[in-house]
Amino acid sequence: MKKLLAILALSGVLATVAFAQSTEGSQPATEQTEGPSFHQVLKEKFIEGDVRFMTPVLICLILGLAFSIERIITLNLATTNTKKLLAQIEEALARGGVNAALEVTRNTRGPVASIFTQGLMRFSEGIEMVEKSIVSYGSVEMGKLERGLIWISLFIALGPMLGFFGTVVGMVQAFSDIEAAGDISPNIVAGGMKVALTTTVGGLIVGMVLQVFYNYLVSKIDSLVNNMEDASISLVDLLVKHKLVSQK
Repeated sequence: MKKLLAILALSGVLATVAFAQSTEGSQPATEQTEGPSFHQVLKEKFIEGDVRFMTPVLICLILGLAFSIERIITLNLATTNTKKLLAQIEEALARGGVNAALEVTRNTRGPVASIFTQGLMRFSEGIEMVEKSIVSYGSVEMGKLERGLIWISLFIALGPMLGFFGTVVGMVQAFSDIEAAGDISPNIVAGGMKVALTTTVGGLIVGMVLQVFYNYLVSKIDSLVNNMEDASISLVDLLVKHKLVSQK
């Protein structure tokens, strides 16, 4: 939670700085002949889409990126070299038994090491209990890996919906202006349509950007889960081998 709050604060600071820079850059310059900068274009489109409707879309983007970045950092930290870990466990089992293997897993970070710890703690109750413990705790670790994805999927859906809502309201306002003017003027129609559709573009951009992050996170989680399952099978094989050797 602390990491997420820090990322949100950083995102807010960066957005404020970017907006301040774009405001400064929008002041007229007598000698400048270059076209508008990227920040200036974004600011103009933001204002054209009506701040009342574009602000919620921007908030969805900032929050969605904050959750995505937090998940990316967490999942990368959760990645473990399972081959190296299994080799260390095998060496520890041969050297000092299950207690030595527990020391190795407890000193290793990541969901794979946590699952191994739970399984090794049940070794005295039999291999069957080790397997059940690994399966049960594996579900818990998988739930931890998927934490936060529901919010990202919410912002993926909510961003375009808010954009469409702004579009509908803008269209209603455009027709109200036409009714008030008593004439279908091209300027009135084009201006209202431009303002209305800008919110749709903003919402669709938010949805597309967050969808890319969401798919990456899902693929990363699937990779970690497959890695956990393969490593768990290898751990059970090591424990069976250790048990057979100790019984001789």
